[in-house]
Amino acid sequence: MSAQREMKEKNPWHTPVTIIITVIAVIAIVALVTVAVLQNRPLPQKYKYGIVLDAGSSHTALYIYEWPAEKDNNTGRVEQKHSCKVKGPGISSYASDPPKAGDSLEACMHEAEQWVPRKRHHETPLYLGATAGMRLLNIESSLASDQVLQAVEKALQKFPFSYQGARILSGQEEGAFGWVTVNYLDDRLTQGLQTTGALDLGGASTQISFISKNYDGSESPSNSVTFRLYGNDYHLYTHSFLCYGKDQALRMTLAQQTQSGPETVLDPCFNPGFNEKKNYSVLYDSPCVSDRKPQKAPATFSHTGNGDFLKCQEVIKNVFNFSQCKYSQCSFNGVFQPLLQGQFGAFSAYYFVMNFLNLTDTSLPLDTVKEKLRSYCSTPWNQIMQQHPGVKLKYLAEYCFSGTYILTLLTEGYNFTSESYPNIKYIKKIKGSDAGWTLGYMLNLTNMIPAEAPDSPPLPHAGYVSIITTMAILLFILFILSLRPLWLHCSKQIV
Repeated sequence: MSAQREMKEKNPWHTPVTIIITVIAVIAIVALVTVAVLQNRPLPQKYKYGIVLDAGSSHTALYIYEWPAEKDNNTGRVEQKHSCKVKGPGISSYASDPPKAGDSLEACMHEAEQWVPRKRHHETPLYLGATAGMRLLNIESSLASDQVLQAVEKALQKFPFSYQGARILSGQEEGAFGWVTVNYLDDRLTQGLQTTGALDLGGASTQISFISKNYDGSESPSNSVTFRLYGNDYHLYTHSFLCYGKDQALRMTLAQQTQSGPETVLDPCFNPGFNEKKNYSVLYDSPCVSDRKPQKAPATFSHTGNGDFLKCQEVIKNVFNFSQCKYSQCSFNGVFQPLLQGQFGAFSAYYFVMNFLNLTDTSLPLDTVKEKLRSYCSTPWNQIMQQHPGVKLKYLAEYCFSGTYILTLLTEGYNFTSESYPNIKYIKKIKGSDAGWTLGYMLNLTNMIPAEAPDSPPLPHAGYVSIITTMAILLFILFILSLRPLWLHCSKQIV
């Protein structure tokens, strides 16, 4: 017992002062680390939302986007949370009864109310952008297009969101915002990587947008759009061809084959055995073809397919004008186009048509793609219907034409060759978000993409905590070492 008591007396750690100082030091260091961790820990994530309605020529779709509700929202990634396809045709189809255009949107808008948290409703921006279908209606009758937009506006203002307006986008805007969407989703803008071109195909128009080293905007300035995004300047070439969406292109090819007002049209772009009675007035009820209607045509004609891919290509080529070009080079119809450069994402109808035909693999040689299309187009209509019982007959009947049109547009119109065709990638979504103009449109209107690259913190949270912890441990070690003179002094006193 006396030996143990003597050891305690000789041990400086058993002195009350040393114990108290050590306890206080440990508490102080633990407190320092705790405060550093708690003060800088990531807070529970909150989100903001945006809604965009894409009012296309054939249908309307609603998209809900979500991003972190940070003070500096430029650092938060915007992602698609939900989409809803509106039942019925595009809003331009309601020109004769505008209120129905607004009514058609209600089901998807009620869905949006459920997807966006109630407490965020009042601050969630709501946009509607109308594209080529409404551009055509506006050409036909500006009064009718205004009435449709007013009906849509009245319907949307009933909902608890922050309504920001409904308007008709220009073709250039549609192309440019599609390019922004593709490159934003692919993280090419934030990282300053080589950009991807955008190929968009709708029912009434088609857009091509890309960056080319050979284009600075001086030749054909109307095709130039300049962006400054994340500290980088982009000089974009973009053009929209109105009437060259797949639905209006089909009208144009049929208009060519009915110029003499025949009662029967033998169409190489439809499968053998296909037959349908069509109305001349309906066929020519579009600004794209209305001035070509034959004077003495009967009321109807029999539209019959004979499924010949090569002849179909020849018919389709006739809707493009390659004879005039006042620039150094053109695509078609006298429109300037610089040399193609880089990779391209082809979306909307490009994807849906080629996916149905199982032709999205662009590593296939062009000759192989053409052979597969030739085989499909020559397949009897009855066999096609048996193979695809769940597809609506209207869409099913047009796949031979649509596939041939896409290939002709890309190779003859935009000048893709056997060497550059593999640079195209048919895409539906990028990282869970639909490819299209809507996201780029919202990013632009909400200033979600900064002109300059946002400042980054010197250290991530984990790095900050690691450094603070290491410093605290070093301080503790230094503190212990600083007590060494006290130990020696106490030891001498005991001895």
